[in-house]
Amino acid sequence: MGDEPLAIDLGSGSPADGDGPRRVWCRLCGRPLTGTASRRTGLGPSCDAKLHPPGPDIRTRRHEVEQDPLPGM
Repeated sequence: MGDEPLAIDLGSGSPADGDGPRRVWCRLCGRPLTGTASRRTGLGPSCDAKLHPPGPDIRTRRHEVEQDPLPGM
């Protein structure tokens, strides 16, 4: 069982007719994807940013707090 070849070809990524790399389209807008990461996720950069916005920057929420001096200082 461990010596059997895989049923699918994971390395080439090309179709059976040999036209080159398989075309992948964005699942949200339908545009063709060219980048490796975009092809892997199925979303273009702008559509991925719409679905997964970056988290809030914690540095922008920091502020100075007025504090009374400690007694004895």
